Order: sequence, then structure tokens, then C-alpha cells
Amino acid sequence: SQYSAVDTNPLSVYVMQPIWNKIIKIVPLWIAPNLLTFSGFVMILFNYFLISFYDWDYTASGSSPGLVPTWVWLFSAFTTFCAYALDSIDGKHARRTQSSTPLGELFDHGLDSWATSIFVLSFFSVCSRDNGKTGVSVYTMYIYLSIVLFNFMCSHWEKYNTGVLFLPWGYDISQVVLIAAYLLTSAVGVEVWQKPLLLGYYITDILVILLVGFSLFLSFPQTLYNIHRAHLKKTLKNDSLYEGLLPLVSPLLLFVLLTVWVVLSPSNILAKQPRLFLWMVGVAFSNVTCKVIICQMSGTQPELFHWFLFPLALVVYAAISGLLGWMEEAVLAVFTTLVTAAHVHYGVCVGRQLSEHLNIYIFSLKKRIQE
Repeated sequence: SQYSAVDTNPLSVYVMQPIWNKIIKIVPLWIAPNLLTFSGFVMILFNYFLISFYDWDYTASGSSPGLVPTWVWLFSAFTTFCAYALDSIDGKHARRTQSSTPLGELFDHGLDSWATSIFVLSFFSVCSRDNGKTGVSVYTMYIYLSIVLFNFMCSHWEKYNTGVLFLPWGYDISQVVLIAAYLLTSAVGVEVWQKPLLLGYYITDILVILLVGFSLFLSFPQTLYNIHRAHLKKTLKNDSLYEGLLPLVSPLLLFVLLTVWVVLSPSNILAKQPRLFLWMVGVAFSNVTCKVIICQMSGTQPELFHWFLFPLALVVYAAISGLLGWMEEAVLAVFTTLVTAAHVHYGVCVGRQLSEHLNIYIFSLKKRIQE
């Protein structure tokens, strides 16, 4: 299917696009677009592990002055900007080098589906966990992450039904806000997040309110409207309501299972291991979304239940029934490792299959030699 995306965000159209059009001119023509996409992702990943090193349990910013060195926040702003830039120019570069392929589209959106959670998890280190005075509770973090991932899922569910990817307005805004937040933190210290800004509200409260507002009152209604419009124009990809809603079943079940674990965990697993748990949420969600993206690109139907749901259901049952006892944290660590390994393995396999099928290399513009 021919790739089509629509971007109507004024911030993107009038401010960012002219910047990307200047940056793209510096990129040598021999560089493969996927290399740009991947480099951006690696930078976000590296930055996430760097922040995790200084702030494993999200408490480092709760003390004044914070325990994370200033250069880390500057580096975060830098890597976030680079990843944002690379993610915005990879498609332009592909058109410039006439190397746009379904592999590139999948590579871009697949990595985005994972990067989305990593952006959010890195940002949580800025505002720190609730310590009674300031900060955000781990439950708020979980809900916040779920809303962002739900938003990401929605735009691909919309594309699955309409064939067009309407780029969510929230994307550019969130990237600019993230970069600004890191720069602000490096300039004035984490204290800025610990003082009320407006009418007794903290900056973090305002950001959460904005996020929820944007998602529920802007993004989601827009998605439904676009699907409704396609339905009126008779351009919907799926005839039945069942087929149209099918991709939402697994993500919703995933969210239900995870939430049950969070709420009923005997050892309060989210409070004990927020970093592990939220990372696992992001990876599981990314894998479910990748399946939907592949189904949408290949015009196939997603299966009703994603295979992750079965081992997850077992683990959740064992945890909340008290079977795991003191081993709950260890089991979470093992499960998180397995889910991450499975997701990476899946990505590598799909990439290799597509590169063979389309007769191209992933990270090079040279054509494969026909066997």
C-alpha cells in the first residue's frame, strides 16, 4: 500500500519543517534513511540508560539540589533534539534518495512505538517521585504513560481503518516541551519542579492536565472523526465493525492485565520497581502496536489475542494470588528481560525478512545481488 501521511500541526508546518529542510541538506546522499532513524533511537536509548544510572528509582530529583549532574540534563536536551530531528528527516531523505520502502516505513513507526515510552520514562526523572512534598506518584506515572501509548496506538488504529496516517499534533508539541523541560532543569536546577507555578499548581500538574486534555478532547475525537469521515466517503479499509475494532482488543486487554497487577500486587510492585515495571509496559505495548502496523501495511487481519497476553496473564495471576510471594520482584525482572529480548528478536526477524523480500539492505542504499 502507498504510504500517505497528513500533517496539519501549525508548529510543525510553519516552525519545524523549515528547520528540517535546512538540516536535510547537510546529510550525504549515500547515507541510508534507516540509518538516520536508528541513530536517533540509539541516542534516546543511551540517554535513558544514562539517566537510569543516576536515578534508578525516580527519587534523585526529589532532593534540592538534585542528585543528577547538570550535564546529564543538557545531554538529554541534545539527544532529544537529535532524535526528533532524525525522526523528522528520515522520510524526506528517503524521498531525496528515491529509497522509500515499506521496510523504511515499518522501521520508522516500529522504533517510534518503542521510543514513545522511553521519552516519557526519561522525563519522569525530571519531576521525581512523590516524596510527600513534591513529585508525581508512581500511579500517576503509570496512567500518564498509558495515555501517551494509547494516543500512539490510536493514530495507527486510525491508519489501519482509513489508510492515512494523520500525524498527531501532540507529537511536535511534546518534543518541544521535552527539550524545553531539560534545558530549564539544567539552567535552574530541579527546584523549578518543586515550587507551585500557578494558583498552587506545579508545572508537572499543568503538564499532566494538558496531556490528558489533549488526548481525550483533541486527539481521540479527531481519530473518531477521521474514521467517521472515511466511512461517509466509503473509503474505509474494513467493511465490518468487528474488523475495524479488532486491533484495539489486544492493547485494551494488555492495559487491563497490567492495571490489575498494579492495583492488586501484594508487594506493591509498581512502587517497589517503577523503572522495571514501566519499561516492561512500554516494550509490551510497542510489540502489540508493531503487529498492528504490519497488519495495516500488509492488509491482513491482526489476531484477536497477542501472544504476550498469555504469559502476562499467568504472571499476573501468580502475583496477585500471592503464589509468587517474595519472588514477585525477581519474576518481574525475568519477565521484563524476556519480553525485551522477544521484542528485539521480533524486530530483527521482521527486518531481515523484509530486506530479503524487497531485495534491499536495511542500513545501506546498495541493492542486494540477486541470487
